[in-house]
Amino acid sequence: MATACPPLSLPSTSLLRGGRSARAGPRRRQQLSAVRCSAVGEAVAEQASVGTAEEPLLVSAIRGRKVDRPPVWLMRQAGRYMKSYQSLCERYPKFRERSENVDLVVEISLQPWKVFKPDGVILFSDILTPLPGMNIPFDIVKGKGPVIYDPLRTAAAVNEVREFVPEEWVPYVGQALNLLRQEVKNEAAVLGFVGAPFTLASYCVEGGSSKNFTMIKKLAFSEPEILHNLLQKFTISMVNYIKYQADNGAQAVQIFDSWATELSPADFEEFSLPYLKQIVDSVKKTHPDLPLILYASGSGGLLERLPLTGVDVVSLDWTVDMAEGRKRLGSNVAVQGNVDPGVLFGSKDFITKRIYDTVQKAGNVGHVLNLGHGIKVGTPEENVAHFFEVAKGIRY
Repeated sequence: MATACPPLSLPSTSLLRGGRSARAGPRRRQQLSAVRCSAVGEAVAEQASVGTAEEPLLVSAIRGRKVDRPPVWLMRQAGRYMKSYQSLCERYPKFRERSENVDLVVEISLQPWKVFKPDGVILFSDILTPLPGMNIPFDIVKGKGPVIYDPLRTAAAVNEVREFVPEEWVPYVGQALNLLRQEVKNEAAVLGFVGAPFTLASYCVEGGSSKNFTMIKKLAFSEPEILHNLLQKFTISMVNYIKYQADNGAQAVQIFDSWATELSPADFEEFSLPYLKQIVDSVKKTHPDLPLILYASGSGGLLERLPLTGVDVVSLDWTVDMAEGRKRLGSNVAVQGNVDPGVLFGSKDFITKRIYDTVQKAGNVGHVLNLGHGIKVGTPEENVAHFFEVAKGIRY
């Protein structure tokens, strides 16, 4: 049973760009006091501000429409911090066994939806899922992460890379997205995602995760034509994959360029930016209304360059102050983020303050509340529940 929690009140700083006080008046106090704490594992009651029959709240916010509160979801919201996921892993210990089975993908994707009711339900998958369909064998090894068995470091190896045809190689992705749409309807947006060309290339050239990115930089700076060939192949394939996800129910797609921030600004402009822009341009030709989100961890040094890709949303990590990030990005792009995932290990009061601070700095137009990175393993589930309760109780 949900237990009543004390009425929440917004800090006296403004939640609105126009400078109106966010001090709760009678009507706002009534809204906030309606928020109820829930026991871990119990669904959080939805507030008045939800998606419509035509459009989820998250999509409305991205498009700059007037919304009552910021939509909220969390990167890696389906995953290892949840006891239900841990139990499932005991029965299905291999990651690819879980991420390449329709029923398991749907079940895992819906685990946080059933408990927290986020405004975005993201497909449970991995950015490397397309690799086998491109003739790049890989596996995800427990305790080690992704392993590319034959790293791509020569022209001959890159020439063997095929164009990815999602319908042939990952039909379970399309089936899962369709089932997710049927389940959540427009109460939340169903989100797909892909890896960006440079990040995918980094894994494939390094042979897995890397700390120094020596091999990809060696290739970039000694034989750039080989790397450009590989990046172009990933670009074409990710365009195919985004369109496939959209055609099967994804209402927005996030592009992860996790390793692009290992590049200097000049090298980002050569090895990442043109390919991201090509992806956006190609997708928008056939799917002009599909919101595209770009996330690059540690992107503070590249921030002004990210909107040049043409994406609809830039997702900020926590190392960038939200107000400064808004100013640097400009007014033509929405923003996502950017609470430090470590905050979820703090007290509930501390979590609340950080949420309010982020929302106040982001303003009341074009903001999707999220973390600045994925949820960390070991995060208390009750704190995640509190994050959603507070976020969904906010009113602009």
